[in-house]
Amino acid sequence: MSYPDDLREAVDRHLETLDFSGEPGTAGLGKAMRYSLLAGGKRIRPVLCLATARSLGQPIGDYLGIAAALEMVHTYSLVHDDLPAMDDDDLRRGKPTAHIEFGEAVAILAGDGLFAEAVRIMASVPADPGRVLEAVRLLAAATGVEGMVGGQYVDVSGQDLDADGLRRLHSLKTGRLIQVSVESALALGGVQDGRRDSYRRFATELGILFQIVDDILDVTGSDEELGKPQGSDERHGKVTYVSLYGLDRARELSAESHRQALAALEGIDGESEDLRRIADYIYRREQ
Repeated sequence: MSYPDDLREAVDRHLETLDFSGEPGTAGLGKAMRYSLLAGGKRIRPVLCLATARSLGQPIGDYLGIAAALEMVHTYSLVHDDLPAMDDDDLRRGKPTAHIEFGEAVAILAGDGLFAEAVRIMASVPADPGRVLEAVRLLAAATGVEGMVGGQYVDVSGQDLDADGLRRLHSLKTGRLIQVSVESALALGGVQDGRRDSYRRFATELGILFQIVDDILDVTGSDEELGKPQGSDERHGKVTYVSLYGLDRARELSAESHRQALAALEGIDGESEDLRRIADYIYRREQ
């Protein structure tokens, strides 16, 4: 069972059309934004959005704006995460990180610009205004203090974390953006709360699975496989699923999260094959 590459290719084609600078004075900033945005990858978050739309029987073209916005927010988070004040990494997606390529100040502004343009693009989606507003609200909540940015704060503030704290950290830092990749598509599709439950359970478990596998790969993968420096978490003294549970137990936890994600799909009233493929891909990254 393969990854839904047709959806990834649709995302890549759409991202290529985006141009963020309309005047010479900001052309360098637009170049820096596109440099990180177009660096490649599996585009898991926008592909999740399109796979959810397909599950609902909706044309994926209507969801490309939201999908692009999700990838832009994710890319902004990576640009800032790599900065010297954060993880201080010099490799991302197999290329020099934005601050290495363009300087720290431009990298900060590129991240800021990607987030702002993501909100603009999502708010401009030609659909029912109420549905669009809900999707924008969900994205803002997923990236704010009770989401990705709050999770980043917990990560860099040196808090002592037990198993529950680690799960909470990653539900904010990583999980919320993965969840909103599904939930924003549900919002745009006008799906009512009762039908959302199974999708939400799937997305929540997928976020946990993603982080467990990421922690495993930080120990077992290579720079070439990861597209970023291997062992970054250990160098920064971060608590991870591997440091807390050990490698074997972390692998057992990833298998359990994978099973739970697939079980949630059984309750979905719609086509779930692409969503299943994404879960399988995430799980098998460390196999």
